[in-house]
Amino acid sequence: MADKTENIKTDMDQNQLVELVKDLKRSNAALQAEIDMCERYVETFFETASEMEMATSPGRKSKVRTPERQQFLTLEQKCNVAQSVLKQMTKDLKRAKDHSERELDNYKATLEEADIHLVEVKKECCQFDSDICKALRDKKCLTMTAEKVIRYIEDKIRAKENLIEKLHRKNTALLEHKKKLQVKLQQQEEMCEGLTVLDLEQLKLENLKTRKRLDELNLEHSDLKLLAANTFQALNSNKKKLLTLKHESDVLSSDIALRMKLLVKIEDETKQAEEERNKAEALNGKLRGQLASYHVPHVLQYIKVKESHSQLQKSVKEWERKVEIAEMALKTYTKSWDKLRIAAGARPVPTRHADSGLYGF
Repeated sequence: MADKTENIKTDMDQNQLVELVKDLKRSNAALQAEIDMCERYVETFFETASEMEMATSPGRKSKVRTPERQQFLTLEQKCNVAQSVLKQMTKDLKRAKDHSERELDNYKATLEEADIHLVEVKKECCQFDSDICKALRDKKCLTMTAEKVIRYIEDKIRAKENLIEKLHRKNTALLEHKKKLQVKLQQQEEMCEGLTVLDLEQLKLENLKTRKRLDELNLEHSDLKLLAANTFQALNSNKKKLLTLKHESDVLSSDIALRMKLLVKIEDETKQAEEERNKAEALNGKLRGQLASYHVPHVLQYIKVKESHSQLQKSVKEWERKVEIAEMALKTYTKSWDKLRIAAGARPVPTRHADSGLYGF
């Protein structure tokens, strides 16, 4: 039992030691990072200092201080050091990026030059193969001597020399232009020597403001271009819609005109049917009155009156049938007209009841 307890204590001590070692490693890593940052800050500081300070800096670093005289940096000082080191690292990174971009551009230019040279070499090889080697392979020019080959090569060399001379003249003209530009630049620098540092700073600020304003104007110009394109597209779409609606309006106007003519015709027919109906009702009322005041006549007179009555009844039935047909046609036309007026947003036309003769909706 005592051995187990000792083993457990030993395991606990080992775990504590492992955790302590890990904590010390993390603390040492953090301290090493702070030391590296401080050394970088000191190196940067002494690079900008004078040669005397640079000569005395190793002695300062080699001084050994007692623990009582050690001074630790505050959090604010550490933050300032970190910010300074960050700025320097940003500058170094930008400098390295610019250098790498220049190197990359040089390598790209070299590769392009090599590709151009390779294309020229391949072209010359193909031309030599087509002019000399193909003739020899086909055995069509067995009499071709070495002098002809040499003459061919001399012509090529002469063409290259002419090209070199042409490029040399072009290079000379470019050098003269460069000299003129350098003289002009020197004159401008001499004219600008009278400017003070404040004037230069003011010019830089104005140049920066002008560039910002130019960028804003370019951005605004791009936005206006996009807005104009969208507006033009919307305008074309609205024009198409307007033409479609105009065509539909013309069709509806012509349809409404035809319906109005039909309505006038129906109203005329309706008035005529009403007049005929009124006449038939008056005649019917007269006949009913005569029937009410009827006395038994003579047989022959009765027969004549009966026959006349039958004919009148037939006539009344015919007129009633005509009135019913006219009312049915009127209802059909009225329903069609109401549908048209409802579609146009107007109130429906009042319909006449067949029994009472009144109008309603």
